[in-house]
Amino acid sequence: MNSPESLPQDLAAAHAMIARLSEALATRDAELERLKSIIKKLQRSQFGKSSERLTPDQLNLAFEDLEMALAEAEAEAEAATPVTLRKPRAPQRRTELPAHLPRIEVVVDIEDKSCPCCGGALHVIGEDRAERLDVIPAQHRVLVTRRPRYACRACEDGVVQAPAPAHLIEGGLPSEAMIAHVLVSKYADHLPLYRQWQILSRQGIEIDRSILSDWAGRGAWALKPIAARMLEHLKRSEKLFCDETRAPVLDPGRGRTKTGYLWAVARDERPWGGHGPPGVVYTYAPGRGGEHASAMLKGFNGVLQVDAYGGYNALARGNEIALAFCWAHWRRDFFEIAEKGNAPIASEALQRIAQLYAIEDRIRGQSADQRRAMRQLESKPLLDAFKLWLEQKLDVVAKSGTIAEKIRYGLTRWEGFTRFVDDGRIEIDSNIVERAIRPIALSRKNALFAGSDEGGVAWGVVASLIETCKLNGVEPFAYLSDVLAKIADSWPMSRLDDLLPWNYVKRAEVV
Repeated sequence: MNSPESLPQDLAAAHAMIARLSEALATRDAELERLKSIIKKLQRSQFGKSSERLTPDQLNLAFEDLEMALAEAEAEAEAATPVTLRKPRAPQRRTELPAHLPRIEVVVDIEDKSCPCCGGALHVIGEDRAERLDVIPAQHRVLVTRRPRYACRACEDGVVQAPAPAHLIEGGLPSEAMIAHVLVSKYADHLPLYRQWQILSRQGIEIDRSILSDWAGRGAWALKPIAARMLEHLKRSEKLFCDETRAPVLDPGRGRTKTGYLWAVARDERPWGGHGPPGVVYTYAPGRGGEHASAMLKGFNGVLQVDAYGGYNALARGNEIALAFCWAHWRRDFFEIAEKGNAPIASEALQRIAQLYAIEDRIRGQSADQRRAMRQLESKPLLDAFKLWLEQKLDVVAKSGTIAEKIRYGLTRWEGFTRFVDDGRIEIDSNIVERAIRPIALSRKNALFAGSDEGGVAWGVVASLIETCKLNGVEPFAYLSDVLAKIADSWPMSRLDDLLPWNYVKRAEVV
């Protein structure tokens, strides 16, 4: 576009072209600076004080659009600048591409391998090698199984044929990998089945959405024993997290949705070097009452970290379960008061809580004994002083005011809020399980609601396996494809533990 032949030969025309180019570049430079400034503000909102933060989803969406606009402006500026005047681009950080990806090598070679000086034969002294990431769009294929039948010419009876391979859906169209793809697309990539139907239709594959639902339902039913077994393993732990999130379900009788809940039980011992592999199991229930938590956690003895929701109180009436409460929830109460301005008590409460979190940042990753020792030394005096200060402030504020309500909220649950000081296995908050329910919220946002209570149960089963795979560094599609194939081939129930995601990753490492 800017070849020497296209440049003006007349001096005045050349000057005019340079002036136009300078003006265009100045405009684009200003636009680039504006976009970079917005990106820096977003970065500050990510890492700055809480009052400036956006949610992770809001932040990601903003970054995506702004960075695309920035790249577009840079490309436009480069295209308008003659090659000889372009500034060299800062080299992009090269990503190391995984070794397991197939390599398709293309050799770009010279045609004449004779020396241009003397005509002698050239020999290779080295090469430049560059790797680029390529993609083949999702390609569906047809697996054709042929089973020849044999008969003996000398006998009239006896046709011999190999038995048909076992399939999860006998006589159905999908392979186990296809069922896994539908499940991962719906529950990991948050693509409702009607969108998957649209994608298939673009490739000329007319599979009705109701058929996709049948495949997903049968796949979820086959995986249900694994999710149940995972919950059994989690309940043998000494320390668990629990939280619940809405799972709207269609209520056909009333022509609208009703509110169901997915209860998440999670284990993550990595912050204190425990040996239990991380995992999360979601159990669907039609309500939020404490009886659902009691039924789900029946048989568990240990510490349960929760958000101080009253539905968990019944669990602590015996001696089997001790409740540890989440400081992030209490801190949020003070933050909501402080952000309105002129709230010195709430602001000071936030500062005092921040001191506790600073200690937690320093001891994360240390052993449970080390964490307990440091908390006894540093956190306990801060907590004792904080409690005394709260009691003093409670005497001087309006008894019916919001700040008094938030202070009483913590003081009446003080034992649960301070339990982490005496046990290095306990976290200061339940953010681990809150992160585990974020994917549920994304699916809820895209799919709006489950079609029935049974759909809520299936949602919990498949999400349990997918999210536990992610926690253990296992690729969900590869895992589900393999496990569904093993189940179809009559995997023995006595070896169900071998199919759990954390055992799957150990087996993969051995191989």
